Amino acid sequence: MLNHQEIEELINLKGLIEGYVDLKTQLTPNGFDLTVGQLFEFDAPGALDFSNKERMVPAGKELPAKKEKPDDKFGWWSLPPGAYRVRTNETVNIPADLTAIAFSRTSLLRMGCFTQNGVWDAGFKGRSEFILVVGNPKGLRLKQNARVAQITFFKINAVRKGYQGVYQNL
Repeated sequence: MLNHQEIEELINLKGLIEGYVDLKTQLTPNGFDLTVGQLFEFDAPGALDFSNKERMVPAGKELPAKKEKPDDKFGWWSLPPGAYRVRTNETVNIPADLTAIAFSRTSLLRMGCFTQNGVWDAGFKGRSEFILVVGNPKGLRLKQNARVAQITFFKINAVRKGYQGVYQNL
């Protein structure tokens, strides 16, 4: 697992992560905190098959954040229990010799909420999306740019062919 010095060096030299809100705050001892850029509710069912020829990923309906005062810089989402899709502010650029996995921030877990993430394959480039589940029966107030998940990076033997899927450069 990469430590914060190695992650920071890859950010500065190779653009491992771009579009972050504040490098010093988001860089952790063993990872990097991802922030909420956009939030979507599901508005249609999905469909998944073996070959992905019949895959249908619902576009979802973007939920606008609401400012509490006119002069507020950022707004809030008041979320009832349920599942939501998060699109991060950050763009990740995974080189051929790294892979990444993300975990819910423990602050989020202590509120009865969590994220579900896939693996970031070697060669993936783009803004990440994952699921936020609000399990707390009283809901969750979430502010724009909140740090909700921590991505961690692992060295691997370099792959010849990295990620080539439909989510590249999202």
